[in-house]
Amino acid sequence: MEIILKSDVQNLGFKDDIVEVKNGYGRNFLIPQGLAVLATASAKKVHAENLKQRAHKEAKLIADAQEVADRINQLSLKIFAKVGTGDKLFGSVGSIDLADALSKQNETIDKKYILVQGGSVKRTGSYTAQVRLHREVMANLNFEVVPEAK
Repeated sequence: MEIILKSDVQNLGFKDDIVEVKNGYGRNFLIPQGLAVLATASAKKVHAENLKQRAHKEAKLIADAQEVADRINQLSLKIFAKVGTGDKLFGSVGSIDLADALSKQNETIDKKYILVQGGSVKRTGSYTAQVRLHREVMANLNFEVVPEAK
């Protein structure tokens, strides 16, 4: 079944992509949730026209996202966390903590667009996370997890 995505769907595609999915997934989840519409011939024509009209807006969005990516690539964050014996953390550092640290640096990024390798960090040290700012623009965020001063 061919569908047109109305919003980004994790592990499937981005908004306005035409993707092939299994019938049950499309009919029972994506379409009722409002995440997609059936890709009929008329829907494809409307979709193509919308993409043409949005082409110049898309270029500006990409340029803005690239600007933010350049700023994020140059950042180096320090995340303070409670540490037990050795270098193990009490708890973990994840995308929520990185989003909070970025907001303190005046960069507002939603936590769902920050990907920490392995899901979370459980030891002190230097790490890199990927930040998706646009479907074509990714930034690498360098951060260091350091022990809190007692």
